[in-house]
Amino acid sequence: MLTEKPGLMDAIRGRFAHVDTCPFEGPRVFFENAGGALTLNSVVETSAKFAAIPDNQGRDNPAAHALVALIDKAKADMRVFFNAPKGQFFVGESGTELLFRLIRTAIVGTPEGRVLGSTLEHPATRSAARHWAEVTGKPHILVTHDDATGCVGPEAYAPEVTPDTRVATILHTSPVTGMGVDVGAVAAEIRKVAPDCIIIVDGIQHAAHGRLDIESYDIDGYVVSPYKVFSRHGYGVAWVSERLHAIRHEHLIDAPGNPWEFGTRDTGAYVTFSDVVDYFDWLGGEVSDETDRRKRIVAAGEAIHDHEQRLTDAMIHGVGNIKGLKDMDGVTVLGGIDNPRREGLVSLTVEGMAAPDVVTKLRERGIRTHTRKADHYSGNILTPLGLEAAVRVSMCHYNTEAEVAQFLQAMREITEGADAA
Repeated sequence: MLTEKPGLMDAIRGRFAHVDTCPFEGPRVFFENAGGALTLNSVVETSAKFAAIPDNQGRDNPAAHALVALIDKAKADMRVFFNAPKGQFFVGESGTELLFRLIRTAIVGTPEGRVLGSTLEHPATRSAARHWAEVTGKPHILVTHDDATGCVGPEAYAPEVTPDTRVATILHTSPVTGMGVDVGAVAAEIRKVAPDCIIIVDGIQHAAHGRLDIESYDIDGYVVSPYKVFSRHGYGVAWVSERLHAIRHEHLIDAPGNPWEFGTRDTGAYVTFSDVVDYFDWLGGEVSDETDRRKRIVAAGEAIHDHEQRLTDAMIHGVGNIKGLKDMDGVTVLGGIDNPRREGLVSLTVEGMAAPDVVTKLRERGIRTHTRKADHYSGNILTPLGLEAAVRVSMCHYNTEAEVAQFLQAMREITEGADAA
């Protein structure tokens, strides 16, 4: 859909900084979006503007009042973007820090019982859940994900849910396999047996792909890292339900409103997330005739999903007369060839070649990718597969089929032993 409207891809790419050129290395194809998406030009401008403002919120002057109004607007924008009419939004140090805080609050503040998660999850949730489960003496149970599909579903959670399951964590999209989890279906399975369970979702890898709908998930916490959804480093965004908000949590003594934030937050962080929401709104207007803002954002997410699926299909099956990964000797695609859960990411191995060497050879040919090692970040996924590492190739909607073709040509040279051009 993004390629069907003349000039739209150029307009999309024009809104991002360094879309085809690294400021340190020169021209390159950016297929490392899972490690941090490209940044909107508007975010760059907003960051510089608000970094220069000396005033703080909460003072009796026009600048302070303006800052508060901008924060309120950003929170309203977040409600529309995430479709979360209830609950509260706030920012913190990072997505990982916010997940730790939400999980700590939930585990410490609930009665004796179990903490449930899955082996698919990033260590941000697994580490926090294990630590605070040990501190409070609660069992921490991990549902085993499916190695073949690189995912986990409600049917895997079902046998492990007990009435005393107090806290559960869910990963929305895996940063290693690229597979999306049906959060609503998993949450529904949990609530069948443990209706009052506090459910916290790691949405960090999912957010850039759009189609977010907290209202439909029936959960209690959702966290994203804005640098992975076209904003910048230095902050995270969290949403909490009224149920999680009501649990005793840390804040300054006698602070009004039972707040979650610590200290004075960066107004620029909030405003840069408004930039992200404005971008989805703009894109939705380009791909649909919707007049309602939420509907435009939904339309943008659908268009993003469609385009990214086309890119991953092209990467796996081929482009024009260039063969895809599935037809290259020695190449294995993690999670299977045709996996409908895949969200803009392909992880692969090349027989007889170490993953870091493949990443280097791709870089030498102008393709930026990343090695995922069987370490504390990715060992939970790679070790059961008997892998020391894999090559992660992650795309976003501003990437093009021509870039996929360039990648496939590079992979052909690498797998066939051709010298770099």
